[in-house]
Amino acid sequence: MASSAPHVPSGGEEAIRPFRLEVEPWRLEDLSQRLARTRWPSEIPGQGWRRGVPLAYLRDLAEHWRCRYDWRRHEAELNRWPQFTTVIEGQRLHFLHVRSPEPGALPLILTHGWPGSIVEFLDLIGPLSDPRAHGAAAGDAFHLVIPSIPGFGLSGPTREAGWTAHRVATAWAELMRRLGYARYGAQGGDLGAIISPALGRVEPDGVVGVHVNAASIGFMPFPPLSEAELAELSESERRRVQRIQAFMDEEFGYAQLQSTRPQTLAYALNDSPVGQLAWIIEKFQAWTHGSEVPEDAVDRDRLLTNVMLYWLTETAGSSASIYYEDKHAGVWPKPSSVPTGVAVFAEDISIRRYAEQANAIVHWSEFDRGGHFAALEVPDLLIEDVRRFFRPLR
Repeated sequence: MASSAPHVPSGGEEAIRPFRLEVEPWRLEDLSQRLARTRWPSEIPGQGWRRGVPLAYLRDLAEHWRCRYDWRRHEAELNRWPQFTTVIEGQRLHFLHVRSPEPGALPLILTHGWPGSIVEFLDLIGPLSDPRAHGAAAGDAFHLVIPSIPGFGLSGPTREAGWTAHRVATAWAELMRRLGYARYGAQGGDLGAIISPALGRVEPDGVVGVHVNAASIGFMPFPPLSEAELAELSESERRRVQRIQAFMDEEFGYAQLQSTRPQTLAYALNDSPVGQLAWIIEKFQAWTHGSEVPEDAVDRDRLLTNVMLYWLTETAGSSASIYYEDKHAGVWPKPSSVPTGVAVFAEDISIRRYAEQANAIVHWSEFDRGGHFAALEVPDLLIEDVRRFFRPLR
């Protein structure tokens, strides 16, 4: 599906290969034909998004995908940035590696979540790696490492069991070692807000700080809370608890399925592009801030590029498997001494008193806009918060 250039001479199995994304034309033609042949279901009228993605909305989006979306343009956008692959513990890892022009830049590894991808970070790369070119101070520069999680997109599929968030963190530590970075920061949202703190626990002497958004496990309570505990919370914190409870009641089905039967799910999503589209797009509607439809918050073609990285790589099942691995590993975060910063956007559920139980919180920001996909929705806010957090840690 894509090509790798010959080995960079870096030695044996630890070799790092330059990579360029080049999707074969037959894959795009196959996608177009499958979209044209979609067997659409019926629906109960007047339900909006309550039962899932509305039929009329999805038909329109699928038609845009088939007739107007230009993959080659977005493929070229991805190929603007230096990409590489390497093999760690038998698993191919794909990553962007964007060196800053500033010699004093701090290395920073950015980790996406589900149902996201490296596409989440495209609007962050320029401002974080070359701040002077974007009207900011040279002292805020980062060398960026942006990997695809094993099992996701161009790092997938996984070929063996056991790829938990903790194991991903150990792979990230090895990746940074291979790149020559002994001292660096970590940032991530969703799964990235589990993997990044885990990386701090794996490499506490190398990770100078961890910044997270869309954080959940280790940063939130699990309802129901007692009346006495609720009484101690602020009004905004009580609203977050209500969102957690509503999520568990109405939106947790995807996680239950991915954490128990990811293989069964894979047959449907791997065979039907509209199935894959619906599975992902529902979350962008539910988890973005103040949006009736996902493209109110995120550009429509950017949404489809994210979906394409799942579809073209056939990683619906392997990306879901990290839920299965973590559920069955049963590991809970241990206390960490690594300085940790949390950005809480309008749809996030982190509460500081719970985050402090296992994390060394030194920075806490709350925003009245932005949602779960902050890097896509409000990149300006996330960029500035990352800069502020890491300034004293450089």
